[in-house]
Amino acid sequence: MAMPGMYVSPEQLMQDRADYARKGISRGRSLAAVEYDGGVALVAENASSTLRKVSEIYDRIAFGGVGRYNEFDQLRIAGVRYAELKGYQYSREDVDARSLANQYAQMLGQIFTHEMKPMEVEIVVAEIDVSGAAELYRIQYDGTVADEQHWCCIGGDSESVLERLADGWDAALDRDGAVNLAVSSLAGPDRSIAANELEVAVLAAENGRRCFHRLSDSETESVLA
Repeated sequence: MAMPGMYVSPEQLMQDRADYARKGISRGRSLAAVEYDGGVALVAENASSTLRKVSEIYDRIAFGGVGRYNEFDQLRIAGVRYAELKGYQYSREDVDARSLANQYAQMLGQIFTHEMKPMEVEIVVAEIDVSGAAELYRIQYDGTVADEQHWCCIGGDSESVLERLADGWDAALDRDGAVNLAVSSLAGPDRSIAANELEVAVLAAENGRRCFHRLSDSETESVLA
């Protein structure tokens, strides 16, 4: 990062901030989101029983974050407040992942451009509608938004994970198949990940108005078996 008082070109300043944020994000473990028939599975490597990378935002919307926990948890809380306020002012059906992703993009873009230190975070926002169709949005540290199709990965060695997800994804996947694909893609060919080292949640249309469900370690172990 540039020291105060020293002239640095805008291009170099933005590049330094981007490099700083990417290094912080890459040090963490990855999170994968996989669409399946009727829902979305979100799976993260997380050995902590108290710190959550995956959370519910609203009735049909889930949030996943990687990087600095305190920073992406601030974003999670801001997203909950935004969704609750919009649902109260208008209707619950007016709260959607697209508008939430745009809100996050504005927040992260503002911080990246105007603050000395960018947020070391990358987040994903997932939504499932009543028919089971999914939407996935990936928002980067600089506010860039990507509309992902069928699967998504953030943090860590995301490029390798994305390759494995692309090779294994099928439109006929069920919940257990999506979770297993996400776990095997996160682990890679050279290691395995135990259930107690994972955080697994699903957005399922069949769950009713509150689509979000977090799997316990015993449920995850049963799915992986």
